[in-house]
Amino acid sequence: MTKRRFFFRMITSSLVRRRSRMLVALLAIAVGATILSGLVTIYYDVPRQMGAQFRNYGANMIFLASGNDARFDMDTVNEALSYIDGGELVGVAPYRYETVLIHEQPIVAAGTDFSGARTTSPYWYIDGQWPERSGEMLLGKEEAEFLGLGLGDSFTVIWSTEEDAADETGVTEQRTLDMTVTGILETGGSEEAYVYMSLEDLEALSGGSGRLDVVELSVSASREELDRFAGLIGTAVPDIAPRLVKRVTESESTVLSKLRSLVFLVTAVVLILTMICVATTMTAVVTERRREIGLRKALGASDGGIIREFMGEGLLLGFVGGLAGAGLGFAFAQYVSINVFSSSISFQGWLLPVTVAASVLVTGLACLLPVRSATEIDPALVLKGE
Repeated sequence: MTKRRFFFRMITSSLVRRRSRMLVALLAIAVGATILSGLVTIYYDVPRQMGAQFRNYGANMIFLASGNDARFDMDTVNEALSYIDGGELVGVAPYRYETVLIHEQPIVAAGTDFSGARTTSPYWYIDGQWPERSGEMLLGKEEAEFLGLGLGDSFTVIWSTEEDAADETGVTEQRTLDMTVTGILETGGSEEAYVYMSLEDLEALSGGSGRLDVVELSVSASREELDRFAGLIGTAVPDIAPRLVKRVTESESTVLSKLRSLVFLVTAVVLILTMICVATTMTAVVTERRREIGLRKALGASDGGIIREFMGEGLLLGFVGGLAGAGLGFAFAQYVSINVFSSSISFQGWLLPVTVAASVLVTGLACLLPVRSATEIDPALVLKGE
């Protein structure tokens, strides 16, 4: 039997003989490692999870015309979008606003891409259905009540401008489009004061210039990345002025900062409690083995040999507890993610060695004081029964 194998057998046998005490220490280490692994997993996954949650509150970036004379269309927008990483772009909703007549009442109509609006404004509540084809319209609740229109109602939308020239009879030229209400929009905000149709319908109604007034974007990125994208686009595409929606981006940044601080604080407290528990257990073990330690020192055992044995026992506990905690920590993080964010997380392979190393380090530090007291035992006093 080699020296290394004999040493390993000796410390495992010692742990088995005192399994009731060592199980308490092992449980403390495993719990600490579980919290460490779980919270670190959540810590690194929180930005993605919180970003996904904050996307439910609307767009976090908008494109506007850079000046009074500046104009932009979808070609310009697509050029600007090329500066945003494709994997981080969640949705794009262009808007163009025109004043139209419905039941002889001036109403602001917003032309948009409904598929894009559904991704950038998931908080919109639709009573009915989203428009899916030409000739279908979405009414804001406020406008629906004002006009006395409901689901399934049909009406004619009229568009005209001051620039339209009157013909020889003095009648102003107008364009009309028959529309049907498929849904009523309820948000509790200013969105209810508009009616919505597809960009194609609004272009056909207004004579199609391709002009856009604003574009809403939902981007899954941190505040720093959004600032970088905005800077790149503002420099490279002069007709567009990108703006961050501060009520979304600043709220997200604040919440993430506080959550990360909370995770760090809880992890530190748990590790300190783990150290206290391990140190208390090892101190009890040293006290229980005082006669054994005194006898070994009387027979010539060195302080280094005693230190190696106790540290070996502690580090072995830390290694086993760390392995168990890494697996349990992922299960804990998965449970929290599913119940809080309604989405799963992926296992971070690098977290296994980090958790084990942290557990071994914490256990080693916790064993320092008890091991030091073991080396200070006087064989003569112990063997005399004092």
